[in-house]
Amino acid sequence: MLFKKTALTLLAVSALAIAVEARDQVKIVGSSTVYPFSSSVAEELGATTSFPTPVVESTGSGGGMKLFCAGNGMNTPDITNASRRMKAKEFIMCEKNGVNDITEAVIGFDGIAFAQAKSNKAFSVTKEQLLLAVAAEVPSRDGHILVKNPYKKWSDIDPTLPNREIIIYGPPKSSGTRDAFEDMILKAQTKKMPVYTDLYKKDKKKYKAYKKYKKIRTDGIYVPSGENDNLIVAKLNKNPASFGIFGYSFLIENDDKVQGTKVNGVSPTPETISNGKYPISRSLFFYIKNSHAKEVKAMNDYVKLFMSEDMIGSEGILGEIGLIALPTKEQTDIRKSVSKRKKLTLESLKKH
Repeated sequence: MLFKKTALTLLAVSALAIAVEARDQVKIVGSSTVYPFSSSVAEELGATTSFPTPVVESTGSGGGMKLFCAGNGMNTPDITNASRRMKAKEFIMCEKNGVNDITEAVIGFDGIAFAQAKSNKAFSVTKEQLLLAVAAEVPSRDGHILVKNPYKKWSDIDPTLPNREIIIYGPPKSSGTRDAFEDMILKAQTKKMPVYTDLYKKDKKKYKAYKKYKKIRTDGIYVPSGENDNLIVAKLNKNPASFGIFGYSFLIENDDKVQGTKVNGVSPTPETISNGKYPISRSLFFYIKNSHAKEVKAMNDYVKLFMSEDMIGSEGILGEIGLIALPTKEQTDIRKSVSKRKKLTLESLKKH
């Protein structure tokens, strides 16, 4: 009799634990760039279904991955947003913590705006000039060695640029926007410059960082400004000499206050971002923790809504706040992959 009572008690406790674990409200973390889009979908879900509005936190892509990959418990996020693809080391961190059933969703394109206050004259810069403005080390005047970045004004870099101090408010290290900016401005260009690559060839162990150079200067010229891109917009108007780095959606949202600059002669627009002509463009993502689907009933509805034509299609709601739609075929393929909850693999991450 005692055994039966004990067994029944354990079953009751287990059932109670499962009930406590299960929840209706979806928990989402991650990219500040994806945050406006994710929040719009969350609000729509709350308004059109019986589920409560999901909680969306802006933690940065890197910060979101750490929280997402911490484990499968109900105290961890169900979804994390990212303004760049999950890194192999993040996938490995997830696997070590038992998070081994993940689906990747691509929602559209976004440009990284290099912007200034609306009150300024139009500004145009090349990718190489941007590199010289932000890199911790730059080629010497004769191009033979690397030196600590000496440039304080844009005209120091190129006399055709304005005699204007260089001050750039940008995302912190936890940000996917910064990762993407480093990849497209620093890594992409320095790998073609012998002054950087020759060091790596000379001593691969000692100069490992120069194979994929991404050191941003820390002398006060580049100012990490947190995960709230609206704060960067505010700073541009307080200091008209400054520039800011943030997602295209924030440029659209604040087009009465700020203006984008041309990069390599191309302005950031939906057309130039989607066709790849604007040189600082990237895809936007979110990642689904499939192990939470049974306990968090609203997850599937949220994902289905986010991936719908009404949200991310060419005429979708999210386009009104800056999301650039994917080509129709690519969008169809991704929808199928997400609907089937295709499992993300380390091999697929390494291919990109």
